[in-house]
Amino acid sequence: MTATTTRRAASQGAEPPPRRPARKSGLREGRAAWLLALPFSLLFLTFTLWPVVQSLFMSFTDTRSRDLRTPFAVAFVGLDNFTRAFGDAKFLTSAGNTAYFVLVGVPLTLTMALAAALALDKGITKFRSVFRLGFYTPVITSIVAVAVVWRFLLQPDYGLFNTVLGWFGIDGPNWLGDPNWSMPALIMLASWRNFGTGMIIFLAGLQSVPWSLHEAAAIDGANALQRFRHITLPLLRPTLLFVSVTTAIGYLQFFEEPFVMTRGGPLDSTLSMSMYTYQQFGFGNYGYAAAMSYIIFVVIAVVTALQFRLLRENT
Repeated sequence: MTATTTRRAASQGAEPPPRRPARKSGLREGRAAWLLALPFSLLFLTFTLWPVVQSLFMSFTDTRSRDLRTPFAVAFVGLDNFTRAFGDAKFLTSAGNTAYFVLVGVPLTLTMALAAALALDKGITKFRSVFRLGFYTPVITSIVAVAVVWRFLLQPDYGLFNTVLGWFGIDGPNWLGDPNWSMPALIMLASWRNFGTGMIIFLAGLQSVPWSLHEAAAIDGANALQRFRHITLPLLRPTLLFVSVTTAIGYLQFFEEPFVMTRGGPLDSTLSMSMYTYQQFGFGNYGYAAAMSYIIFVVIAVVTALQFRLLRENT
């Protein structure tokens, strides 16, 4: 009797065992997650991954427009399309034009972006939002509208650029008609149109730099240039890395400016690799164009890796 009572008391005082999580609820959550991810996954597979795989296969074949109806009849040519590109004088010209555009355009764009960010951060206090919007407006403006305006600005007879040069007795060039000046004209256009993005990013980085460091350096006798070199620039290196990499990637693919302004002319002086690839697609040389697109991809990957390495070595 006593033993039975003791067992009942022990059983009543003991805590119930912890419940295991319901397996069904976990399965339901997993199914719901897969269902939510399914539309994006299908879109990614259909419009991104499959075209990439298809173009990679196409780059090793002699696919032309006439072969699209019979895709299994194309011949596998191995690396012939890639070797053909490096022997194509026009492709090499476009590669040189692209390198020129990047080597001059990227530093110019970064300089303009950083200068504007410094002016907005400490120099311009009134109407800062207005200036910020004004500097960023070209980024969101249609390239077609920009091209119309810049064609008038660069007009050799009555354009604004040559008019201002004429005030100083300088005979302005034919900006878009002279092969020696067409690329500098496009670089000016691209830098003006794209520096606003870098300005916004640099401005965010500058606002994270403690102002107390500048005050302490000023007390020690450092001038503005010394404070920028030894305080601002080192703290902006991660931001500078991001802006330089993204700008270089965009400029290596530059297409809109020559396509709208010059169509690659005059005398192929503004023909870029992306535009030449586009032309080959238009001619129906799909295999050759796909090979050139992967060459551009490799160039972008190499340039990006070099930028990361150089900036890391300097930090």
